[in-house]
Amino acid sequence: MNIFSTPGAAPDVLNSILPNPKQLEQARKALYYTLPKAGVGLEAIQEHLTNDIAPGLNRASQSPNYYGFVTGGVTPAAAFADGIVTKFDQNVQVHLPEETIATVVEDAALKLLLSLFDLDPQKWVGRTLTTGATASNLQGLACGREYVIEQAARRVGLDHHVSVAELGIVSASKEARIDHINILTTVPHSSLTKAASVLGFGRAAVKDVGLKDGMRWRFDLALVEDMLRLQNTASIVVVSCGEVNTGRFATAGYDDFLSLRNLCDQYGAWIHVDGAFGLFARLLPLGNLDTIRQGVEGVELADSITGDAHKLLNVPYDCGFFFSRHSMQQVFQNTNATYLNSTANITDVVSPLNISIENSRRFRAMPVYATLVACGRDGYLDMLERQIRLATQVALFLWSHSEDFELLPDLKNEDVEERVHNVFIIVLFRARDERLNHDLVKRINAANKIYVSGTIWDGMPATRIAIANWQVMPNRDLDIIKDVLNEVLRQWRIERDGNSR
Repeated sequence: MNIFSTPGAAPDVLNSILPNPKQLEQARKALYYTLPKAGVGLEAIQEHLTNDIAPGLNRASQSPNYYGFVTGGVTPAAAFADGIVTKFDQNVQVHLPEETIATVVEDAALKLLLSLFDLDPQKWVGRTLTTGATASNLQGLACGREYVIEQAARRVGLDHHVSVAELGIVSASKEARIDHINILTTVPHSSLTKAASVLGFGRAAVKDVGLKDGMRWRFDLALVEDMLRLQNTASIVVVSCGEVNTGRFATAGYDDFLSLRNLCDQYGAWIHVDGAFGLFARLLPLGNLDTIRQGVEGVELADSITGDAHKLLNVPYDCGFFFSRHSMQQVFQNTNATYLNSTANITDVVSPLNISIENSRRFRAMPVYATLVACGRDGYLDMLERQIRLATQVALFLWSHSEDFELLPDLKNEDVEERVHNVFIIVLFRARDERLNHDLVKRINAANKIYVSGTIWDGMPATRIAIANWQVMPNRDLDIIKDVLNEVLRQWRIERDGNSR
């Protein structure tokens, strides 16, 4: 049984990831900027979309060689299910079990996800699907805000419930004698600062409490405790699982996470895990890739976890998930809307609109359910191991060309074996020649055989290869990557030597 169908894509997908300038220009010129009075009709719009617009789209999801950002593909099962989603167009907001099975499918999909990550559904009572990890992070901070203010109120001896959801952040904080709410994390992702802005914490509330010795994605637990014990201050601790540039993890094993949990319990802090792609390391069995597996040991001790399904789960955009060990209804309950009540008398399925941001929601659970059942744990483990294998092979190639490339992060106490063992699905590197490094991303992408994205690391430009597509074939894809990088070096040397004459 082949659960994925044949890995790989049509030759035009492998050889052309981005539309060419002519296709982009044609698509722009063909767009309607004025609303037609009569309309062009179904047949004309189908032809317009197929011949004018579609050629101007990239093949990020279709190509196994798109390594920009962290972009997954769409498994065949998920693609099939997404067609059903559009056809039946369910609004998955109110649990109406006598009218549609949609909310039951979502609950089943979420339980399957918890099982995939070896998390107990009995303990993770709060669970929902979102538009992505950005929305899930916002949801996690909102739940954390409610919790830490309530904990602060108890510490000052208040015997009544103090709720941000009811009173607002200013009044609730004042009553709980809280002047500041800090968000403690390491190398914060931009979605975290966005969530802090939206929720009224402010971007300045996000504090980097990472180590300063090079491993800055790791928590400095002494600094964490110093921040947690600040007077009139409440804290939410966000664990980066893993860091977006390097793929490294904020904790180094169960004991590390347990120490963090004990500190947070002592000071009434909430722990939120941003596991957008790193959470999938929990699929790895113990004894296999232990260095990576240790980075997700202990996340079951957190209060909430977020992840992206449209990354390593390989379902269509936009789909994320959020898990909490606490009820979420205090924060997200729809009040004074009796027409939105469930008709079910006894049920363990909560209406999604009462535990998530949106009231109107696409049936994004269907592709999640379909791909998990079709592929199973073994299918996703196979996928992840192929992705990691390609990443480590790319890292070894870069290391073997150390006169031209620098494999990052550059830790003086790591030898080549340790460095490669710490590679998850992201490879970070730069060219040693400063002039080449400045244009490296542009030169790589100009070949249109692979696509990479750029970032800044240690104040200098760097290149990221993030491997997330289900179609990965390590040997085939390594050859393509090596050919592109070797050609970039060859062309650069020609230009350099010509300019030096």
